[in-house]
Amino acid sequence: MAHRFVVIGGGPAGNQAATTAARLGAEVTVIERDVVGGAAHLWDCIPSKAMIATGDAMTMLRQAGDMGLRDVEARLDFDALRARITAIESRLETSVSGLLASQGVRLMAGTGRLVGPHEVEVTEKDGTVSVIPADTVVLATGSRPRIPEWAPIDGERVLTTRHAYPPPTLPDHLVVVGSGVTGVEFVHMFSAFGCDVTLIVSRQQVLPQKDPEVAAVLEDDFLGRGVRLFKGARAEGIDVADDGVAVRCDDGRVARGSHVLLCIGSIPNSETLGLDDVGVETDGGYVKVDHNCKSSIPHIYAAGDLSGKLPLSSVASIQGRKIAEHALGLHAGPHRHLDYEKAASAIFTDPEIADVGLAEADAFAEGRKVRVTKVPFSASAKALINNDPRGFVKIVSDPATGVVLGGSIVGRHAAELISVIALAVTAGLKVVDLAESILVHPALAEALTEAAE
Repeated sequence: MAHRFVVIGGGPAGNQAATTAARLGAEVTVIERDVVGGAAHLWDCIPSKAMIATGDAMTMLRQAGDMGLRDVEARLDFDALRARITAIESRLETSVSGLLASQGVRLMAGTGRLVGPHEVEVTEKDGTVSVIPADTVVLATGSRPRIPEWAPIDGERVLTTRHAYPPPTLPDHLVVVGSGVTGVEFVHMFSAFGCDVTLIVSRQQVLPQKDPEVAAVLEDDFLGRGVRLFKGARAEGIDVADDGVAVRCDDGRVARGSHVLLCIGSIPNSETLGLDDVGVETDGGYVKVDHNCKSSIPHIYAAGDLSGKLPLSSVASIQGRKIAEHALGLHAGPHRHLDYEKAASAIFTDPEIADVGLAEADAFAEGRKVRVTKVPFSASAKALINNDPRGFVKIVSDPATGVVLGGSIVGRHAAELISVIALAVTAGLKVVDLAESILVHPALAEALTEAAE
C-alpha cells in the first residue's frame, strides 16, 4: 500500500510537501479551504509586490527628467491595477493546481481537522463530511492578521492587510499602524501612488529588528517623500467618521487620515485543527516542532507560519520539501537540517532592503568579534547610470577565518543581489571567494566583490 500523505493547507509549504511526496511515490491528498496557492502567494505576497511594481514604475516616470527625458507622466488607473492583480493571482492558482494534478495529488476543497492520530476529518464546501486515513499529516494552515480589541475593522476605512491588496478605494491619506516589514512596504506602496501617508512607529526607528544604518536610509527616503512619522507612539484606539479616521496614540498624539491600515503581526490558524484532542503540543497557537518540523507526535508535521519559524514563503517551501523527504525515509541518516539563521529575506521598499545571516548589531551585542566591510552604491558606476546611488553593501565575516557570516544590502535590486551573499553564507565561502569572482562590469553586483576585498 502506498504511503498515505495528507496535507491540510494548500500554500507554499503544503504544495511543496505534496508535490515532493507524490514524486516519492506517496498517495497524496491536499485539503484547502480557500485558494490553492495560499494566502502568502495569492492574498499577501504576490498582490503586494504587484502593487509595489506599479508604484515603482510611477516613481521612475516621475524621475524621468533626470534621465534626459521630457514630458513623461503617469496616472494611476486603479481599476486596471486591480484587474492586473486578479490576472496574476488567477494565473498562479491555475499553475499550482495544474502542478498538483500532474503529480496525481487529490485536491479537496474544504477544511480539515485531526480526529485521531491517523485520521483527518474533511468538511467539503458542499457540506459533505468524510474521514480519511493518514500515515503522515502535514499541518500548513498559515496565519491571519492580528486584530486588537481597540480596532473596529470594517474593511472600508479601517483595514487589515487582507483588505488592502488593493483596498476598496485609493486612500487620500493612509495611516499605517506598525513599522515592521509589512508596514513599511505599505508606506512605500501608497506614497508611490501619490497618497499622503502617516506611519505610527512604536519604537524610535522604523524596522526595529533591522540594522540601524539600514533603517536610517529608509527613514530618510520616507521623510523626503513627505511621509509623517509618529515615533515612539503606540496606537490604542481608532475613531471612525463619515469622512475619515482618527488614530489615538498612547502619548496623546492623534493621527488623522481617510483610512487606517493595521500591520501589527499575525496569529496562527490552529484553533480548529483538533490539536489538543490528539495531543499535539503548541505554544501560543503555534505547533512546537523539532529540526525536522515534526510535532510532539512523530508522524504529524507542521510547516510555514504555523510552525512558528520565519514567516517567509521561501522558508515554508523548503520546510514542505524537507518534511516529505523525511517522512518518506530520505533523511534516515545524517543530513543537513534547516538553518533558519541563514535564510535570506527582503523588504520591497524603495530602496529595497535585504539581509542574510549574522547582523552586525547582533554580533556586537553578543560580544562576538567580526569584520565588517561596507561599500556605498554612490561609488558604483551602474548605480550612477541608473540615477540611484542610494544605499550600500555590507558584509560581515569572521576575522580569523575569512568565512562570510552575513550581510545586508540597501539599494536597487537588493532582493536579487543578496542571493550571492546567501550562497556564501550557506556554503561557508570566504570573503576571498567573493573578492576573486570576476563579475560583469558595469553592474551593481561589483559592490559585492569590493565589499569583500
